[in-house]
Amino acid sequence: MRGVRRACSLRSGQSAGDSVVKFKRRSLVAAGGAAAIVGLSAIRLADRRCPRGKIVLRFSHVVDPDTPKGKAAELFKASLTEATGGDVDVQVFPNSTLYKDKEELEALQLGSVEIIAPSLGKLGPLGLRDFEIFDLPFLFDDYTALHRVTRGPVGLDLLERLTPRGLVGLAFWDNGFKQVSANRPLVLPADFHGLRMRIQDSEVLESQMKALGAIPDEMALSEVLSALAAGVVDGTENPPSNFLTQRMYTVQKFMTKSDHGYLGYAVITNERFWRELPGDIRAAAVAALKKASALADAIAQSENDSALDRIANMGTTTVIALSDDAKRRWKEALTVTYSEFRHRMGSRLLDLVGAATGTSLLG
Repeated sequence: MRGVRRACSLRSGQSAGDSVVKFKRRSLVAAGGAAAIVGLSAIRLADRRCPRGKIVLRFSHVVDPDTPKGKAAELFKASLTEATGGDVDVQVFPNSTLYKDKEELEALQLGSVEIIAPSLGKLGPLGLRDFEIFDLPFLFDDYTALHRVTRGPVGLDLLERLTPRGLVGLAFWDNGFKQVSANRPLVLPADFHGLRMRIQDSEVLESQMKALGAIPDEMALSEVLSALAAGVVDGTENPPSNFLTQRMYTVQKFMTKSDHGYLGYAVITNERFWRELPGDIRAAAVAALKKASALADAIAQSENDSALDRIANMGTTTVIALSDDAKRRWKEALTVTYSEFRHRMGSRLLDLVGAATGTSLLG
């Protein structure tokens, strides 16, 4: 099985991950196709040496273990390890320790990692711009409206669009609703004027910040704290759990509880790896993933509410509640983002999501 990595015949002190060539994005770009061929050869060699060896499944993500996604990844690992009696060696790499935001998708397609859970807007650069709909501001009033999309026909259709890219969409995981932060209060759109705001790689988020009068600056999550501390960027948007675990409270004086956007993830794997897994292992992975998905969705709101309380009680960041009138002004300013998205993507998806959520902004 070419797509399945086996851990075996290891020298003393050598880890399973060391037995197969690992790639970073820089080396892939430098070596091109030759590197991929060498990597596949190494995998085939490992399979010949130990057909009954452990299957290595590397799960790379960019957030802290003490977040909804981090905890779900650890539950997936524990559940799959138990169900297979240790036949699957799940290795979880949090906090961008294996790949950064932009690197992990390429690594997954090349088979250098087996599972990732990128935020939904990051699938746009693959040509899957429809996933950026989740970045639209004020799209979901609450988790109930959100789940009518992610757990319904629209969500299933979106996951199936990954297949032509050599990927398999396994699940949606919640993180939570986003708040904005800076070193000055952000209450009205005019307060954003001239601020350089960190965003993820998303045309929708870029349009959103421009509509509010800010300068968008795309940046990997692992780089945000140092960029805020150095003044490279002035502010950012994040669910409270990320704001807390990434220690942004040490460099941001104000946070506005705006709930203006949603941050969620798609759990995806390499199609070749998934297809070549033994049937019983694949079934066990599906069951483990179901448990992890239930956990992620169950704790997202409570974890973020708890994180927000902790941030407010620390005294380093003042938390401001966004009034209904201020929220109305934000929505008015952000109608341009909806118009741009409808023009670029067409009306079908927006209409389907609008019908599921009842969001008036999609009208």
